[in-house]
Amino acid sequence: MAKSKKKSSTKLDKLFEETDKKKTSEASSSHEKETSSTTRQVISQAPVLLAAEKAATKWRNMGIRSFTTLLMISAFFFVLASGYIWSIVAVMTLTVLVYREVIYIAYVPAKDKNLKWFKTMSWYFLITTEYFLHGESIIYYFKEIVMIDAVLLPFATHHRFISFMLYVLGFVFFVTNLKKGGYQSQIAQFGWTHMALFLVVVQSHFIIDNILEGLIWFVMPVSLVVINDIFAYICGFFWGKTPLIQISPKKTVEGFVGALLCTLVLGFCITSVLMQSNYLICPVQDLAASAWSNISCEPKNPVFTAAAWRLPSIIRYLIKLTTFQDIREIWIAPVQLHTVIMACFASLIAPVGGFFASAVKRAFKIKDFGDTIPGHGGLTDRMDCQFLMGFFAHVYYHSFIKMYNVSVGTILALVINNLSQREQVELLARLNMYLENQDIMSSNIDALLQKAHNLLQG
Repeated sequence: MAKSKKKSSTKLDKLFEETDKKKTSEASSSHEKETSSTTRQVISQAPVLLAAEKAATKWRNMGIRSFTTLLMISAFFFVLASGYIWSIVAVMTLTVLVYREVIYIAYVPAKDKNLKWFKTMSWYFLITTEYFLHGESIIYYFKEIVMIDAVLLPFATHHRFISFMLYVLGFVFFVTNLKKGGYQSQIAQFGWTHMALFLVVVQSHFIIDNILEGLIWFVMPVSLVVINDIFAYICGFFWGKTPLIQISPKKTVEGFVGALLCTLVLGFCITSVLMQSNYLICPVQDLAASAWSNISCEPKNPVFTAAAWRLPSIIRYLIKLTTFQDIREIWIAPVQLHTVIMACFASLIAPVGGFFASAVKRAFKIKDFGDTIPGHGGLTDRMDCQFLMGFFAHVYYHSFIKMYNVSVGTILALVINNLSQREQVELLARLNMYLENQDIMSSNIDALLQKAHNLLQG
């Protein structure tokens, strides 16, 4: 009996071993099939260069993309002609919509992890940042209005303290809502919000400042990025064969180089047209003005005045050889040369903003930031280069182009912030005396001075 039991148990062990082997082989074979199918799927989804796509597909995509591009350009010119205030409103609206797209792709995982207040805190920090940045611009560009208004003056003089306290309140609220087990995710979401604030909101604020300095400093950088983007697509569409960067697989060397050359030439030519309009080159004096308003600014910035440039002898010889004309000099405005530098930035550096956006999409495993614009994706997909370009244009303009003149608003701010009330009245009296001695103003201002003295003493 013992021997028969041992034999039966041995047989059962062998049977179980064979069954386990079969299961293991079936599992490995199914895993191999899944791996091979996944590999085939990845390979089939691998990006294809535009020039290598099927003719029907790429021409259909180009048609959709061209149509929406023309619509966007038309809308841009309409808003531009409507007036300064509408251009500013358009930039602020686009900023909020882009910020919403960027925040949303991180909001979904935050929702899955049950992180409370993420969306609310993101909008709170947006409002706080907008209040600080636009308040700074209003105080800087409209001192003569803000500094004499009884309601606005306290907000202007304490603007930075108010902004700081608003931020601190948000920070304290965030820290007090940290929960155990979710620290890493919450800190990551906090960092994501601040990255979006810096890369989207802060940079777009400088675009608004560009508008206030003169619409040309807004139109020209935007146009350079648009031209570069269009011709990078066209050159890549027809001739693109060499991938440019792994992060953005459809970008090609041919498209990159072709876009650089076209942006340099067309940027130079477009600036020649833009500089003819006072509406574009004059700093904003009246926010309600539009393209049909009678605008003038004197003195104009000398960068808009063309000067004679003597051509080198070799250039003169080549021109004479090809056109049979002896051209010794050409007239070029300095702003056209500045445009060449900006065109280089728009072609060589600004696309890095697009590459960064591509890296973000790869990290979150999404194709586009949205589907707002057919053929393009979301608003972020179109504005990723514009923010960096607008920031550069602001820094470049203030470093090499802006004329720093003393304005009425600047002097008024100095008087209000640094002189006592008695000193302010004394300044007014002495200014009145000067104007009377120069026969600029009659003595009718004496009544105003007497009223100021009465108010001071009362």
